[in-house]
Amino acid sequence: MSLHFRACAGAIVFNKQGFVLLGNRIDTKDDAWQFPQGGIEQGESPEVAARRELFEETNVTSVKHIYTENEPTRYEFDEEIKKSFRKKGINSDGQDIYFSLFYFEGNTKEIDVKTAHPEFREYAWKDFDFAVQNIIEFKKEVYVKAKKTFEPKIKQYLCQLS
Repeated sequence: MSLHFRACAGAIVFNKQGFVLLGNRIDTKDDAWQFPQGGIEQGESPEVAARRELFEETNVTSVKHIYTENEPTRYEFDEEIKKSFRKKGINSDGQDIYFSLFYFEGNTKEIDVKTAHPEFREYAWKDFDFAVQNIIEFKKEVYVKAKKTFEPKIKQYLCQLS
């Protein structure tokens, strides 16, 4: 039996202090912090999908695109999530996620997670280590890889600003 992985885009947004924007998922009892993310729709590039998901989940549009990965990172859902999805008719076993990096150029008043279909109960600007330490276990390796890829790009961009 072959597994099915959905194409997904994630938005890593950082501010002038070098902190990244995270949302605390609304559908869990415990804290579950993550980057805004979601499926790539027909005809969308990973960057366009990341921008759309960022807006849909946080209302943020004031960002400058810095970088998008050419190759996705794959992760598989844990069995509990797969069972839950199967009951809803979703046959995805995991996701192939393409992260895009954006610099936040707006005002924090723009950020609003109380959207039409909220996915986050709150948001926070945190360091990348917090993101890695507070992501759900089955995504941890993906966030470790993202930190290695994106943290130097964040530092490089901020150095260019100063």
